[in-house]
Amino acid sequence: MNHRLMHIALVVADYDEAIAWYTEKLGFTLVEDTVLSDVKRWVLVQPSGEGSCQLLLAKAASDEQKSRVGNQTGGRVFLFLHTDDFEKDHANLIAQGITIVRGPSEEEYGKVLVFADLYGNLWDLIG
Repeated sequence: MNHRLMHIALVVADYDEAIAWYTEKLGFTLVEDTVLSDVKRWVLVQPSGEGSCQLLLAKAASDEQKSRVGNQTGGRVFLFLHTDDFEKDHANLIAQGITIVRGPSEEEYGKVLVFADLYGNLWDLIG
């Protein structure tokens, strides 16, 4: 058997602003954007590199879902982005005006910093 994690749903306020942020600011690739109905789309983005898990950008449709935008994990780091060029990606975060919440610091497992996405979800950049 071969199992792998393919998609992680990320609740967003707006499809187009989320696509723009992830593709323009982080350099992710738009894999798919399929209209499913008047209000729902299947939107997948992923970082560069082979074997990357894709983010399913899921537009919040109810008040409860809207309350989770930017806080899917209660303030904990939600997603972990590994890089083979930490300094370049750190410089890109700064150049793109992305909020760096903590770090960078040197840990046993490498360099790490915490940054916030457009809605405030926390990410680790690890290199």
